Amino acid sequence: MRQFGVAASVVCYFLLLFFFLDSLNSFCFLSFVPIVPIKSYSNAETDKEKIISDNKDKSGIYMWKNLINKKQYIGSAINLSKRLSNYYSTTYMENELNRGNSHIYSALLKNDYSNFSLSILEYCEPEQCLEREDFYLSSLPHEYNILPKAGSWLGHKHNDETKIIMSDAKKGDNHPMYGKNHTEKTKQIMSDAKKGNTNGFKKGKPRLEGAGKPTQAIEVTDIKNNTTTCYDSISEAARVLNISKSRIFEYFSKNQQKPYKGQYTFKKVN
Repeated sequence: MRQFGVAASVVCYFLLLFFFLDSLNSFCFLSFVPIVPIKSYSNAETDKEKIISDNKDKSGIYMWKNLINKKQYIGSAINLSKRLSNYYSTTYMENELNRGNSHIYSALLKNDYSNFSLSILEYCEPEQCLEREDFYLSSLPHEYNILPKAGSWLGHKHNDETKIIMSDAKKGDNHPMYGKNHTEKTKQIMSDAKKGNTNGFKKGKPRLEGAGKPTQAIEVTDIKNNTTTCYDSISEAARVLNISKSRIFEYFSKNQQKPYKGQYTFKKVN
């Protein structure tokens, strides 16, 4: 009888333990389970083309990791290929930093891409992006994230991923202004703009000194491949070479002689 009592006590103990674990919040339990990314890219610089092509027409959650200080950034996108391409655009990130703060943009601009890895934590439906991003924000370190919760805005500006998701959600007939006419004030401003009166519009930033005319033709020499190509404009050259226009403008304004990225030299063509 004594042995039966001991056995019954053991069974009761495990039953209580089972019900206790079952009653725990799912995150608390799952936090002990390691998260394995769907895709991992150990070098964000050499893997750039693969990162863009692998994630075309896919939505999901991604994570940047600084290989030097181990700091991480978690984000989501309904168009991963397009969103990740923005991280490789110096102009895009600099413009965004002029409008607000971003730890991950600052880190990428300060450090080489070779010092970062990129992981695709999971693919999901577009409408699930914020929910799944929030799950990973609750599960993994994310020192570069400014907001503690996906989509959270109280006291903060929306992060870039949230703004893009919200913007896409309001396109077409989901937009609150869909099918409505412009207000009288807006129509007046647009009418004045056509007449040359720009009151009501914000003036753009002054062009960089030495930037030249918008259609300035330039000659680009690739010293690594020993080739020289003439482009009709700086914009065209920047697009083909996949570099920022501002870098070419800066090259001219500072009269640089050293090849850009150790490969390209630029020369204006009159």
